[in-house]
Amino acid sequence: MAEEDVELGRKIAFYRGRRGLSQREFAPLIDRSEAWLSQVERGVRAAKSLDVLERIARVLDVPMAELAPTAPAVAATERPASAVPLRLLLSANFALRAVLGKQPQPDLDALRNDTDQVWVLAHESRYEELVGLLETLLPRLEAAAGSDDASEVFALLARSYHACAAALAKLQQFDAAWVAADRAISDAGRAGDPLLMAEGAFRLTLVFQGARQLDQAEHTATTASVALEGLVEQGIPEALSVYGALTLQRAVIAARTERAEEAWQHLSRAREIASRLGEDRNDYHTEFGPTNVALHEVAVAVDLGDAGEAVRRAATIDASRLSPERRGRLLIDVARAWTQRRNVERALAALEDAEQIAPEQVYRHRLVHTMVRDLVRMETDVPPALEDFARRAGVALAGR
Repeated sequence: MAEEDVELGRKIAFYRGRRGLSQREFAPLIDRSEAWLSQVERGVRAAKSLDVLERIARVLDVPMAELAPTAPAVAATERPASAVPLRLLLSANFALRAVLGKQPQPDLDALRNDTDQVWVLAHESRYEELVGLLETLLPRLEAAAGSDDASEVFALLARSYHACAAALAKLQQFDAAWVAADRAISDAGRAGDPLLMAEGAFRLTLVFQGARQLDQAEHTATTASVALEGLVEQGIPEALSVYGALTLQRAVIAARTERAEEAWQHLSRAREIASRLGEDRNDYHTEFGPTNVALHEVAVAVDLGDAGEAVRRAATIDASRLSPERRGRLLIDVARAWTQRRNVERALAALEDAEQIAPEQVYRHRLVHTMVRDLVRMETDVPPALEDFARRAGVALAGR
């Protein structure tokens, strides 16, 4: 057998053990026999099917890039309805139209207000309204870029494209999200705002993680953090916020690549930065502060397979001041922890709570779909409430 097949078998055995599953329990979850699984884990049989590998990755809650680095990163899936107009926005030639046409004097107050509203909609996962606003805002911003207020307009453009990138990433449109984030960084450079550029690095880090390109995510976060060190030493609050947010992402990446000690070191550094700030802030839409550090401690504990620690830490968090997006993500992580502990009732309760806060985010989240399938397989008689949730989230259940 090829060495990569032997290594794949070792990884499957390791992550299966971390989930507390025997071969007999795990095999039905991936629609394979116990004998097949035993042969793969011992390296005497290759697992080549992309569908099977994706199924294994979903059940184990492991990025495909970690489980099988040579496999295609993401299989083709149907695009969410909200993603199509967002992608089309990136294909429009607003800048060309602005250059060739005569433009009126821009209403900066209206542009500022609409840009602020774009971020409200993005944070609340209200994608249809977000599309409608961006369709009118981006052409007006591009038209205003040639005015005497060009520097501020470019900053508003950068912020708008950042929001677009954030929404596309949550909708799992990672190629388009990369384009939006790159445009944001370029416009931030034209605005002369290095921290707005650093926010772009933060967005790219999230995009690359979603696309399972963890090497790129780590490289982006690390190089941006190094670049910000001078501003951090000066104690500039906005720089501390962006640097802290990048540090949290470095912790998540370390956890997802099984570097537990490094993950907790990054979290310790992030907590130190948050203590220097002394409060929860939302500089450059990072929502960085002590509470967000606590949220990431939960996420890292889940990624490292320590469900008990995740549940314990989550119980101490007051996330009421954070955006619906962040509160929803915390509850998804809590649901992941209860799923790891095979507690269907509590996992479903956490998912339903998340659904009340950010329904679109929950319905579109890859991890939610994975959890629902896992929870269904754990039950001989599937609770009606779980079936109802699966239906609302658009999760197809075999035989139902």
